[in-house]
Amino acid sequence: MDIHDKTKVIIEALPYLEKYHDKIVVIKLGGKILTDMKHVVNDISLLKHIGMKPIVIHGGGPVIDKELIKQNIKPKFINGLRYTDKDTMKVVKNVFEKINENLVSGIKKHKAIASNVKKCIKVKQKNKKLGFVGEVVGIDKDKILSLLELDHIPIISPLGFDEKGDFFNINADTVAAHVAIELKAEKLTILTNVKGIQINNKLQSHVDFKTAEKEIESGIINKGMIPKVAACIYAVKNKCPKAHLINGLVPHSLLLEIFTDKGIGTEIVYENGHKTDN
Repeated sequence: MDIHDKTKVIIEALPYLEKYHDKIVVIKLGGKILTDMKHVVNDISLLKHIGMKPIVIHGGGPVIDKELIKQNIKPKFINGLRYTDKDTMKVVKNVFEKINENLVSGIKKHKAIASNVKKCIKVKQKNKKLGFVGEVVGIDKDKILSLLELDHIPIISPLGFDEKGDFFNINADTVAAHVAIELKAEKLTILTNVKGIQINNKLQSHVDFKTAEKEIESGIINKGMIPKVAACIYAVKNKCPKAHLINGLVPHSLLLEIFTDKGIGTEIVYENGHKTDN
């Protein structure tokens, strides 16, 4: 890339730098991305340094599965949600703690400050068949906002607690949607292991939420993609301006999604129409 091409990249990004300055963006990380977070940590740190307010929610499925197998516990899923008994819960908590620490330390290397936000998600048991899996009933937004005011990047593990103080595992995509809505985020971006939503083997740059719901019912959108798409639908229905699914394995996909005209992945929109500007 020569100097003129580099200039064009900067000029293309300028409107988005202005649009998202001082705005909250919620970023969900999961899957294989968490085994090699270098470029994602770079991107999140950059967003902070240029004046945005990123909030990070992480999952940890593959890492949890690996640790469960080490302990001779067979991972079990029901409709894309992890069945969580007491032994599984111990593993989940330990894995989340390590991932959270890695994100905090990784961001620190880029001269930004990140903090683990503990006990900010209130839940009730989702379904007895799922065990210690929680349904979000409240987000402690003041705890998160206080960190943003201190110029920190909040890092949130998908662990909730009920009225008794017991911990519950929660789907990280669901948590991200609730945080985006409660904090009135400008954007929700879910980084996954695939390009986005594909219908008839064609990547969709945008899908309205009614079509997305239909494709879930038909089975086109299935397995682990169900809670991701459902989270985007929920966010859009509750007035989060933008919700995206992008491939986090593509280097710097987060920057491409936010700062380029074409964008990347799939945007869930409220109704039929062209994909809106980033």
